[in-house]
Amino acid sequence: MARTPTSRGRAQDRTRVAGGQEHEVKYVSTKEGVSKDTVKKAVKSAGNSRKRVEAEIGRR
Repeated sequence: MARTPTSRGRAQDRTRVAGGQEHEVKYVSTKEGVSKDTVKKAVKSAGNSRKRVEAEIGRR
């Protein structure tokens, strides 16, 4: 029996930043007005939580 798709996966995915995926890094860098390198460093130091990454970028 096939599973019914849910929105749970999408909601969880939106709360994370995948530092290895260029499109996500580009989105955050454009949104925050910083370089891609800054976003990657923030993901590395703060983890992949979108809120923590944005807070880390705000501290720089």
